[in-house]
Amino acid sequence: MSPPLLKLGAALSTMAIISNWMSQTLPSLVGLNTTRITTSDTLTQISPKEGWQVYSSAQDPDGRCICTVVAPEQNLCSRDAKSRQLRQLLEKVQNMSQSIEVLNLRTQRDFQYVLKMETQMKGLKAKFRQIEDDRKTLMTKHFQELKEKMDELLPLIPVLEQYKTDAKLITQFKEEIRNLSTVLTGIQEEIGAYDYEELHQRVLSLETRLRDCMKKLTCGKLMKITGPITVKISGTRFGAWMTDPLASEKNNRVWYMDSYTNNKIVREYKSIADFVSGAESRTYNLPFKWAGTNHVVYNGSLYFNKYQSNIIIKYSFDSGRVLAQRSLEYAGFHNVYPYTWGGFSDIDLMADEIGLWAVYATNQNAGNIVISQLNQDTLEVLKSWSTGYPKRSAGESFMICGTLYVTNSHLTGAKVYYSYSTKTSTYEYTDIPFHNQYFHISMLDYNARDRALYAWNNGHQVLFNVTLFHVIKTEDDT
Repeated sequence: MSPPLLKLGAALSTMAIISNWMSQTLPSLVGLNTTRITTSDTLTQISPKEGWQVYSSAQDPDGRCICTVVAPEQNLCSRDAKSRQLRQLLEKVQNMSQSIEVLNLRTQRDFQYVLKMETQMKGLKAKFRQIEDDRKTLMTKHFQELKEKMDELLPLIPVLEQYKTDAKLITQFKEEIRNLSTVLTGIQEEIGAYDYEELHQRVLSLETRLRDCMKKLTCGKLMKITGPITVKISGTRFGAWMTDPLASEKNNRVWYMDSYTNNKIVREYKSIADFVSGAESRTYNLPFKWAGTNHVVYNGSLYFNKYQSNIIIKYSFDSGRVLAQRSLEYAGFHNVYPYTWGGFSDIDLMADEIGLWAVYATNQNAGNIVISQLNQDTLEVLKSWSTGYPKRSAGESFMICGTLYVTNSHLTGAKVYYSYSTKTSTYEYTDIPFHNQYFHISMLDYNARDRALYAWNNGHQVLFNVTLFHVIKTEDDT
């Protein structure tokens, strides 16, 4: 083979080495050959978080501090772990940049061979044309040899053109690596300017002050509903799930009651995580079937409406016995005054920061909603309030700080439309939207410990976060 062809062979060999290096080394440098994290249809654990966020603060004309606190939200990030990740990524980028420098030098060297080869090929092509013009003067043998060499070289021209393109791409890639390295260095310097321990202490201090503030908060007024967060998909279209608002911080048991009738089985899970994974810890067989989906767990006991009656049952999970039962006088039952979706949802039992409540309707109040505060031990009605809102026009309802909030539908487009304060015995029409993601809500209850709404949305168990407006109590307040 002639010297130009020897150089071409060397260039092609180098190209093969570069191609092999890029396919095997570059992915490891940039982290492209790491194992992908697979996902599945299984829902991940989502549990209510503790903590508070201050939306705004001001003073009223009397000098009292007013603030908006959002709970539960608490997300502490581990900046030291992120710093290590950034340093590792920066080291990879720097190593990759050095490797690109080496590759670039080899590329430039081989590119010079290519340029020389290209020049020789062009010269050979011109000479061949000259020979073509004067081929009658050449011997047939010499002409045939030259033509064969030309035929061997012609297929290499597209390869050379592609190699020049690859060289440009490598130059661009090198520039991008340099820019990325600069950005990562800046981020690392910015994070390094803060001491993680100092930031952590500041967060703890803020949390302590917020806890002190929360102790002085009066009951809040609902301002906003966000979400939902889908916890799990299970069961029929109708059902209920709940946690105990009076349970300790370490007790996160979940109770699950599928369907609105013809069922007595309550399933218990030790935590939200177990609930999501389906790791059932215990099953309770109630002595009576329940009606509707408006049950509540409060202070270790389940309160539910006995099927085909206006009787309320208190059932202890610890003893497995009925501790109390009482008829709710004049309360309609068995789809006489249900919510808009039906399902024997005449009597709605719920709990808030103040205590245990029953929401229902009576003929005496023309089918409008009646609110009764109950004694949690005896189920005796302590006090009742008659509203002017028709029970059959309500989608669902829930209590927060002694105020009943009523939605206008159980379908898409539902919003909190009406509220009634038992403290002032007054009502108002509201306009607080929320996202009915799965189009049919058959259970909506507030949990005071989690500061969240638990909902059963067309076979999906979901959570909504709430924003409450609070007034901080002063020493002059009674």
